[in-house]
Amino acid sequence: MGLDDRDMGTPAREGAPVRLTIDGFSVTVPAGTSVMRAAAEVGLSVPKLCATDSLEAFGSCRLCVVEIDGRRGTPASCTTPVTDGMVVHTQSERVRKIRKGVMELYVSDHPLDCLTCAANGDCELQDMAGAVGLRDVRYTPGENHYDPSGTGARSQAEARLRMPEGEANPRYIAKDASNPYFTYDPSKCIVCSRCVRACEEVQGTFALTIEGRGFDSRVKAGAASDDFFSSDCVSCGACVQACPTATLQEKSVAALGTPTRSVVTTCAYCGVGCSFKAELAGDTLVRMEPYKHGKANRGHSCVKGRFAYGYASHKDRILSPMIRDSVDEPWREVSWDEALTFAAGRLRAIQERYGQKSIGVITSSRCTNEETFLVQKLARAVFGNNNTDTCARVCHSPTGYGLGQTFGTSAGTQDFDSVEHTDTVIVIGANPTDGHPVFASRLKKRLRAGAKLIVIDPRRIDLVRSAHVEAAHHLPLRPGTNVAVVTAMAHVIVTERLYDEAFIRARCDWDEFLHFAEFVSDPARGPEETEALTGVPAADLRAAARLYATGGNGAIYYGLGVTEHSQGSTTVMGIANLAMLTGNIGRPGVGVNPLRGQNNVQGSCDMGSFPHELPGYRHVKNADVRAIFEAAWGVPIDPEPGLRIPNMLDAAVGGTFKGLYCQGEDILQSDPDTKHVASGLAAMECVIVHDLFLNETANYAHVFLPGSTFLEKDGTFTNAERRINRVREVMKPRNGYADWEVTQRLANAMGAGWSYTHPAEIMAEIAATTPSFAGVSYELLDEKGSVQWPVGDASPEGTPIMHVDSFVRGRGRFIVTDYVATDERTGARFPLLLTTGRILSQYNVGAQTRRTENVAWHEEDRLEIHPHDAEVRGIEDGDWVKLTSRAGETSMRALLTDRVGPGVVYTTFHHPRTQANVITTDFSDWATNCPEYKVTAVQVGLSNGPTDWQEDYTAQAERSRRIIAAE
Repeated sequence: MGLDDRDMGTPAREGAPVRLTIDGFSVTVPAGTSVMRAAAEVGLSVPKLCATDSLEAFGSCRLCVVEIDGRRGTPASCTTPVTDGMVVHTQSERVRKIRKGVMELYVSDHPLDCLTCAANGDCELQDMAGAVGLRDVRYTPGENHYDPSGTGARSQAEARLRMPEGEANPRYIAKDASNPYFTYDPSKCIVCSRCVRACEEVQGTFALTIEGRGFDSRVKAGAASDDFFSSDCVSCGACVQACPTATLQEKSVAALGTPTRSVVTTCAYCGVGCSFKAELAGDTLVRMEPYKHGKANRGHSCVKGRFAYGYASHKDRILSPMIRDSVDEPWREVSWDEALTFAAGRLRAIQERYGQKSIGVITSSRCTNEETFLVQKLARAVFGNNNTDTCARVCHSPTGYGLGQTFGTSAGTQDFDSVEHTDTVIVIGANPTDGHPVFASRLKKRLRAGAKLIVIDPRRIDLVRSAHVEAAHHLPLRPGTNVAVVTAMAHVIVTERLYDEAFIRARCDWDEFLHFAEFVSDPARGPEETEALTGVPAADLRAAARLYATGGNGAIYYGLGVTEHSQGSTTVMGIANLAMLTGNIGRPGVGVNPLRGQNNVQGSCDMGSFPHELPGYRHVKNADVRAIFEAAWGVPIDPEPGLRIPNMLDAAVGGTFKGLYCQGEDILQSDPDTKHVASGLAAMECVIVHDLFLNETANYAHVFLPGSTFLEKDGTFTNAERRINRVREVMKPRNGYADWEVTQRLANAMGAGWSYTHPAEIMAEIAATTPSFAGVSYELLDEKGSVQWPVGDASPEGTPIMHVDSFVRGRGRFIVTDYVATDERTGARFPLLLTTGRILSQYNVGAQTRRTENVAWHEEDRLEIHPHDAEVRGIEDGDWVKLTSRAGETSMRALLTDRVGPGVVYTTFHHPRTQANVITTDFSDWATNCPEYKVTAVQVGLSNGPTDWQEDYTAQAERSRRIIAAE
């Protein structure tokens, strides 16, 4: 991609140009740039150990000293800013002598096991010793931190040979291997503080510190009794990446050796869309290194993206196609040809018997844009119907509807860099530190710099109060009352005349605003009148609304706690109303920003996965839109919308829908009302599961087509900020084919005649048929790294910020947002409200993360319950409890916590043995059918363990997963 990967020593700056001379070379850099970085700009490398361009300069190692004409001493080049006319000498005899002496001191307290060290060839201490010309250490071994024997050994290998039986070196501390992914070896630490600063500046967790003083200084995780695993460390890997020695080292590097090649690709977990360098030794993946030029993550990562890739080679992964005539039979391994012929024959037979609309597809938010495009094309061009749906509808379809109605486009307005310019942030219905941790780190950095935070959530998430971050307001609303809270905030802004009249007159429909203002001004919609309903104190809500309206650049970030409600679309429109009221649209630091749950939720929506929309959010009823695809595909397109997943399941139970191709989605675990999903799947005659593992849906499948991981394919993902990022093949597919090739082979087995040879050709078809992707090509992505749609003649390099001068729909539209209570009500039988969410170490249904070492942090779903609610039920922490709703029941262990208020319980849904969605009901958003996961009336009581239903389910799943290997 042609980008400079060098470590420039200190961060880049913006400012007026400054001209100086370094070692005779003239260089011009922005004001505020360090001398070290200015030298790097002209290719002059100044030795360094404590400096790296991802952290602010620290100036502790004294290795980067230089001489400057007219100044006394030898200042550190990392902490010295350039001035106009400055003359710098980086290689004078004086500074070379100083550097050599400094390096000699470092090495005198460092083991000389370089040849067998895991960092050999990738150690900055080793590199700098060579750079300063250190060839000997004059100091005799004395007190040190590296020799466990205390006998004066210069290497740890030698020390092991000399180890006495009696007292050894009290300063030596053994390696900490408690973290599943990396080790901490204090004996190799040079106390440069890079790890501590990375934890503070980049991650924002503050889990590390420097303990002791002088020669006794060392890095410490957590409190005195903590190791890395028990400390507050979130295993993001920032400290490992920052460490210049083997003090903090990936276990994978120690086991597999130093990587020899790398491929830049995109993470396949959440919607942040982090860029990584997949580093390999031959064809073996050694580590995932956050890519410094990644525009979504800016060189940072989380525990999932950096470390949790082991599922790709897990023993559970299925690599051979399998078929069976009935779901009560064992699976039979067969060839690809036999499996695809079997699948195609069954699907065609179903259509002949039950009609053209009796089969359909489900696309995946984990697969690439190109793969998703082909799956919906399979339905429309090969099956001949619009029966296509996606898990994106199950989470963020209200975003598409609500923002489409108000702004005219179905996506967020900003890039992630925008958060660096915000002054006031509302986080509503989202838990970024767990669900979108890399974005959360950037948000926390801005909060530490002075921005204000408003959290609207039933649960006290970490952002409410954590290290050096505290929300100005936490509005702990009752689940299901989002619309009432958002409308009450609009009431305050309108009645106190805090709205931006100039913006509204210039950018929005004024008559619609007047109608909306009249609606929200009704005292019945004010904070005082709604307090009893929402549980939010009126004074707190008023203060929060005033802060958002008057606190400078205001940005709103929201998640599934907004969309997964019966009024999800209404809440999204209410959020858009707040942004338009205050003029917080169309510039950096503001906007409405949905935090997408999976890596390609945005892309799966863009690609036409909904039954009523072709790619680009254009309705199938529009003849001009159909004509575009009919010309490209050479087949007629059905003008009638198809079935959503709930409709498919209903039709299956009713006997009219009989065949399903499900790619990369586990509806039996992820969709609501598990029993109804199981009934629908059981009624089908051909269920094709295309995935990495025998997931829960595969319990009812007749064909299993093994999938490929993100490491084994080319393509693109589109993240939460509309950023189209390249996914590059790191290794060849272990199953033999990338997912797009499998879909193509299935289509051709049904007579399609597709002939794609590379995903670039699929992207070319997307660009030719979809206006927002019109200018997208692999050549552009390779040149720019990534772009944000829309990309076209008006914006050939993409659109970081939407609605700058006008809204896509012309004028912004204010929409009345009347609160309508959900039909899911509490009562004497079910007095508590259940809401659900995610945890940092796990992802979605856990199919990937459960097959990694991440289970060390979260091996089971737990039910969070307030101590008061637990006490009246006789429940203690760790007890088995039964969770019962109108839909079903399950059991799990209790976790007593005041994170949730009385009357509210909370759980995650990562583990299939819990099957939390057997509890959730079939209530859904009025506009999009997005399930109401976040509000379920329940009762909780003591239990002896798993319920009978859970045990029956587990037994049925085990029977379903029997495999007869191919001979």
